[in-house]
Amino acid sequence: MSSRQEFWLGFRSVLPIVIGVVPFGLVTGVSAINAGMSTGEALNMSWIVFAGASQIAANALWAQGAPAFLVVITAVVINARFMMYSAAISPYLKHVSWLRKMLLAYILTDQAFGITIAHFNQYPERQHKPWYYFGAALPFWIVWQISGVIGIFLGQTLPAEWQLDFAVPLSFIAILIPAIKDRPSVIAAIIGGLTATLLAPTRVSVLVGAFLGIAAGYMAESKTKS
Repeated sequence: MSSRQEFWLGFRSVLPIVIGVVPFGLVTGVSAINAGMSTGEALNMSWIVFAGASQIAANALWAQGAPAFLVVITAVVINARFMMYSAAISPYLKHVSWLRKMLLAYILTDQAFGITIAHFNQYPERQHKPWYYFGAALPFWIVWQISGVIGIFLGQTLPAEWQLDFAVPLSFIAILIPAIKDRPSVIAAIIGGLTATLLAPTRVSVLVGAFLGIAAGYMAESKTKS
């Protein structure tokens, strides 16, 4: 397949789940304004940080008058999982220039990673892998920015009974379920999910859950091969 075909294949592959970003972006935009940010500050947060969980946590700390360094550290800790994503996907992008890698790293999301790594594992012989990733990641950035802007300018007029938060976990479930294909992946999902749930009140629930889930899945896979 050509690079253009790979791009559009990646683009089309995420369309069924990209709609789940809309409520998430709306909620994030609303929370920024409710935290006391100006319109300009909220808009800058949306395109500079581009990370929903970190933005919401930062907005909450901002509203409480927390020091700027604490807001930044919190965002970094929550986003630490992207180091694992980058390590997993980097072998497929090793021939890409540093400038392009910076762009691809900037638009990395949980959803884009899940869709892309599954495709790479299923079709290891395919060429133009960076283009597939770009096609899968770009729609999330576009929809996030648009929904964030709508949330910033119009979100405060939404009725309070509109519970939009439900779309956030649904978008992750849409990625997770197809990836559970064997015993190691089931164990990884259970351990990671339970850990993240038990540690939900903390800021490191997702990070610790991801580490333990990966470790459990790796151990299960090692026993299966032995």
